Amino acid sequence: MANENLPEFIQALLSPSVYDHAASDIRLVQTHISYVLLAGDYVYKFKKPVNFGFLDFSTLDKRQYCCEQELVLNRRLCPDIYLGLVTVTLEQGQYRLGGGGEVIEYGVRMVRMPEERMMVNVIAAGELGREHIDSLVETLVPFYRQAERSEEIDRFGTAEAVAVNVLENFDQTREFVDGGALSRDRFERISNYARTVLARQDLFARRIAQGRIRDCHGDLYSANICLADKVYIYDCIEFNQRFRYCDVASDIAFLAMDLDFHGLADLSAYLVERFSRTSGDDGLVEMLDFYKCYRAYVRGKIGLFTAADPAVDETVRQASLEGAAKYFHLAESYVAG
Repeated sequence: MANENLPEFIQALLSPSVYDHAASDIRLVQTHISYVLLAGDYVYKFKKPVNFGFLDFSTLDKRQYCCEQELVLNRRLCPDIYLGLVTVTLEQGQYRLGGGGEVIEYGVRMVRMPEERMMVNVIAAGELGREHIDSLVETLVPFYRQAERSEEIDRFGTAEAVAVNVLENFDQTREFVDGGALSRDRFERISNYARTVLARQDLFARRIAQGRIRDCHGDLYSANICLADKVYIYDCIEFNQRFRYCDVASDIAFLAMDLDFHGLADLSAYLVERFSRTSGDDGLVEMLDFYKCYRAYVRGKIGLFTAADPAVDETVRQASLEGAAKYFHLAESYVAG
């Protein structure tokens, strides 16, 4: 049965006849900003026409530009996965992929990776081990060494710039406080802690001086990693430079926090130790709890946003709220004292 909350073109893409390849097992996955269609051996990702302030996909031109950026940036780590830009056209009342009619949407076409090797599924199966962490570190250390650094990028590492990212989370979640997933006490404790650390400008200046502010991934956690024939790290932040131009510690803290979230504190500690030693980044640990708290809070916020989206069904809404509550609890656990 068609979901009337879905755009017409997404409903059309749920039919195998739209594709020029075998696609008998089409599945739609939604996030707060994307429609992702798993169709046969390929994945098609389309951006929702939303504007959250920090992200603006509100026009077709903006969505096209961000799709093009997504290809360029993700090919740094996954050159063989990101195949190209795809168009959805409307021709004689029929939606087509890459047809000759009016372009009504742009998306990204990707190779579909093996589901059972997605890091979240490897974790769920209880199979994640130190050898996987070693492979991740071996992939990430050279990535950060080669990642762009400039005076412009360094400016995103100042306490003032980081504060923009961190403090807006509290503004954007204030209306959800006491709504079930986030209590007022927890909100206040986390926000006060963040402001206390942000007042330590010396911490952030030291990271800049050490050359640790880079054009990073920005969304480094298990949902964006596949552990197949090699490590695939995909779906970086393409829509806002200030989320991607960041301290390497912020990226690594995200992955470490994610391991904590899944009850893998030992592997989280191993990741941090192994990455710090291999990269020579001794100062990373000093920033870890702050960035872990920030990243956990962002995941909680996204859960709230997803639950508030009228296009998601009740099962997704409830799961998003439960996940958000767990993330906010984890964020509070990183608060000092």
